[in-house]
Amino acid sequence: AMTIPVLRAFSAAYPNVRISFLSKPFLKPMFSELPNIQFIAADVKGEHRGIWGLFKLFFQLKAMNLDAVLDVHNVLRSIFLRNLFRCSFVKVATIDKGRKEKRALTRPKNKIFRQLKSTHERDSDVFRKLGYSFDLSHPVFPEKKKLTPNIIKHTGEKETQWIGIAPFAQYNSKMYPLEKMKTVIKELARNQDIRIFLFGGGAKEVEVLTAISNQNEHTVCMAGKLGLDEELLLISHLDVMLSMDSGNGHFAAMYGVPTITIWGVTHPYTGFAPFQQPDNHALTPDLTRFPLIPCSIYGNKVYEGYEHVMDTISPEQVVQKIDEILNSSAKTID
Repeated sequence: AMTIPVLRAFSAAYPNVRISFLSKPFLKPMFSELPNIQFIAADVKGEHRGIWGLFKLFFQLKAMNLDAVLDVHNVLRSIFLRNLFRCSFVKVATIDKGRKEKRALTRPKNKIFRQLKSTHERDSDVFRKLGYSFDLSHPVFPEKKKLTPNIIKHTGEKETQWIGIAPFAQYNSKMYPLEKMKTVIKELARNQDIRIFLFGGGAKEVEVLTAISNQNEHTVCMAGKLGLDEELLLISHLDVMLSMDSGNGHFAAMYGVPTITIWGVTHPYTGFAPFQQPDNHALTPDLTRFPLIPCSIYGNKVYEGYEHVMDTISPEQVVQKIDEILNSSAKTID
C-alpha cells in the first residue's frame, strides 16, 4: 500500500514506461487504477513455492524481456530473484531500508531519536538509482468512483460524514486497548450526523466488530462483507480513517483520505507513517514516561514495562482529533 503513491507519481512523470509489479495475488485490486502497471501474481504457496518455484517464476519473468528489475522489498525471495536477474545481465536496483539507522532508533541504550526517511521516499530512491526522477510532494489522487450496489446494500447512500475505524493490528503492542476503542466508538456514535464503519479480517475480528456495531447506533461492521476491491472503494469515500500502525491506514492515505493513526511501541519516526499525513494526525504515547519508544520497527519487540503504553492516549484525545478533522472538512465543503 505504501508503494501505490510512488507508482502513481512515477506513472505521471513517465507515462510511456510500463511496469510489471510482482506481489501476492490478493493485492491485485490495489493496482486497478494504475493504467500502465501490469500486476503479476507470485503464487508462493503453490506454483512458485520454494526454490524450484522461484526458479520457475524467474524464467517466466525473464521471458518478458525486462529492461530493469527494482527490488522495493529486499527480503529473501526478492533477493533470490534479483540475483538471478543480475547474473543474467539485467540492471537491478534495490531499496535501502536503512537498517542501521533503524537499529539506532529502536535500541534501548544510546538511542538516536530522529525522523528517518519515509518508506515512500526509500521506494522512490530505487527508481532514482536507474535515472528516473520524480516528486512525491504534490500528489494527485484518483477521482472517487461510484459505490457499487453491493457496498450501498451495507452502507446506505452517503448522506452524512463517514468514519472508518480499523482497531486491529498484527501485534497487540500496536493495538489500542479494545475497551478504550469501544469508548471512542460509543462517543462518536452519539452524533446523528456521522456513520461509522468498522474494518478488520478473520473470524475473531468479525465477531468482535459485529458485537460492537450491534451496541452502537450508526455503526456498521464491514469486516468479512466485501472483497478487497470493494473495501478499497468504500475506504476512498471516507471522510476520515482511524487506524493503528497497520495496513488500513495506508489504504486510506493512498486515496488522500485524512488518516489518524494511534501508535504504541512503534513510532512514526521509523518512516512508516501513512502517505502525506500531517504529523499531528499521529497520536503517540507519553514519551516522557516511555522514552525507549520505539521499541521495534514492526511491534514484535516490547521492552519490559512498555506493555501498556497506549493507556496514556485517552479516548477523549482520539475523539477530539476526529472531530477536528470532520469539522475542518465540513467548513471546506461549506
